[in-house]
Amino acid sequence: MSHEAISVFDMFKIGVGPSSSHTLGPWRAASLFLHSLQHKDLLHKVTRLEVLLYGSLAKTGKGHGTDIAVQLGLCGEDPVTFDVNMIDAKINDINAMKKLLLDGKYEIDFEPEEDIEFLYTETLPYHPNALTFLAVLDNDEHIAETYYSVGGGFVHKEGAQLNDDSNVTLPFPINDAGDLLHWCMKTGMSISEVVMENEITWRTEKETRLRLLEIWNVMKQSIFLGCHMQGLLPGGLNVKRRAAALNKKLLKDKTYNDFESWIKIIKEGGNDFKYTLDWVSCFALAVNEQNASFGRVVTAPTNGAAGVIPAVLTYYIIFCDGNDDNKIIQFLLTASEVGSIFKKGATISAAMGGCQAEIGVSSSMAAAALTECFGGTQRQALMAAEIAMEHHLGMTCDPINGLVQIPCIERNTMGAIKAITACQLALQSAPDYAKVSLDNVIKTMWNTALDMNNKYKETSDGGLAINVPLSLSEC
Repeated sequence: MSHEAISVFDMFKIGVGPSSSHTLGPWRAASLFLHSLQHKDLLHKVTRLEVLLYGSLAKTGKGHGTDIAVQLGLCGEDPVTFDVNMIDAKINDINAMKKLLLDGKYEIDFEPEEDIEFLYTETLPYHPNALTFLAVLDNDEHIAETYYSVGGGFVHKEGAQLNDDSNVTLPFPINDAGDLLHWCMKTGMSISEVVMENEITWRTEKETRLRLLEIWNVMKQSIFLGCHMQGLLPGGLNVKRRAAALNKKLLKDKTYNDFESWIKIIKEGGNDFKYTLDWVSCFALAVNEQNASFGRVVTAPTNGAAGVIPAVLTYYIIFCDGNDDNKIIQFLLTASEVGSIFKKGATISAAMGGCQAEIGVSSSMAAAALTECFGGTQRQALMAAEIAMEHHLGMTCDPINGLVQIPCIERNTMGAIKAITACQLALQSAPDYAKVSLDNVIKTMWNTALDMNNKYKETSDGGLAINVPLSLSEC
């Protein structure tokens, strides 16, 4: 079990799709490698560079854009601010010129097809998502550094301390759900209040609130854009976007100018069960269609599961009168803590634990957050989190062609609906009804991950990835 101090902004990161572990993580690893060379005053001496991708990064790297992410990272681009509309142009220039500007300053020869090597049959022992950077300097010295993308955009450098914040002393240290409940009971504070007190260790409450609203702003942009983008998703499967068509059908051609006027019109449609269900699905589809097309999304806690929390939060805002900054912040704080407990006690990497580690965790996070925002007790919130994960246990990760499309996009709709259902069950139950604690289910999830056949852990070697005919891409 990890004992690292994890902030809400470790769990919620702004980045680029389609995968937090296979796109955002490698992008960040490339940036860290640049910083390492710069720190040693070696960056300007590099004459040649190779990147080796191992394990799951190799097997599904093409579908996840790992090679693209590494190149952008080596160019010094920031995944938070880089214009996603420029990705193709940037990569095409590198391919055409056979040159790469390290950190945007130092030109070296670079042939992506040769200098990025996919080692399909090799896996490093620490984690399936590994990549090694090999640099040759002008004096023929060789530099090699290995990084691990461990899920949710988290990156560990081989041989380095796991977390720069490991020595931070939090007022309420939390390693598992038992710890969280202990502090809530001792102080009388809600989950979100405990989390906010811990966040003040890193920054002021005002800054935390502003940054959380920035996170929400990116989430709602991904929903709004996704609900208005048509066409096919990239990658060769010819998957059609569905959110825009569903949005248009549900609104019946009503007009609006922005997100706020849009959700006002949606709210005017009422609270009919089918209507609400369709909208929750639409929100989740929208985010993950954006994610699948290299759009900007928020890891929640991963890119592949990025649609669950925004969908449930938007449901709460529109259909449950939750359109209030304080409520949005409360939702995100609560969700983040549940996610961090899963990361410490199990994993949020599909390459380690299958899709239970992504959709399952995001559903659990959303369930707890929604329950607290509805006025549920701390025990009820943790109960909701447990229920949501209990019914994702054993879910495999078997993306067709290594793309975060089938079954990944639809799974976000399922995770969102399960989160809402788990919340309702918890709110209608006495806390002592629960026979399984959140810590019990996290331990079970980890045991399941260890027992799961590796072909179901984001390798495209099993499940739907091998049972769906290749002709699907022609449909």
